[in-house]
Amino acid sequence: MDDQLANIIGTAAALCSITSFAPQAYKIWKERDASAVSLKTYSLTVSCFILWTIYGVMTQAWPVTFANACALVMASAVLVMKWRFRDSGGQ
Repeated sequence: MDDQLANIIGTAAALCSITSFAPQAYKIWKERDASAVSLKTYSLTVSCFILWTIYGVMTQAWPVTFANACALVMASAVLVMKWRFRDSGGQ
């Protein structure tokens, strides 16, 4: 039962990590404005997910690898949109 509970909690944590960037990404895409997004924060977040993904691969911790790789994609999308819509200001 302990392993099952740990897997349930781990899965919930992974889903939260992955989907936590969706509202921000959607808002930026819809408004074509990323001026409120911190470049430093998302740069650091993407860097952290890169490191966690590398760690997961190196230790063969595939749930860690998968969850962080997916979160990396989502956070990277926000970072790319920050760059793409940097001059638009919502116009």
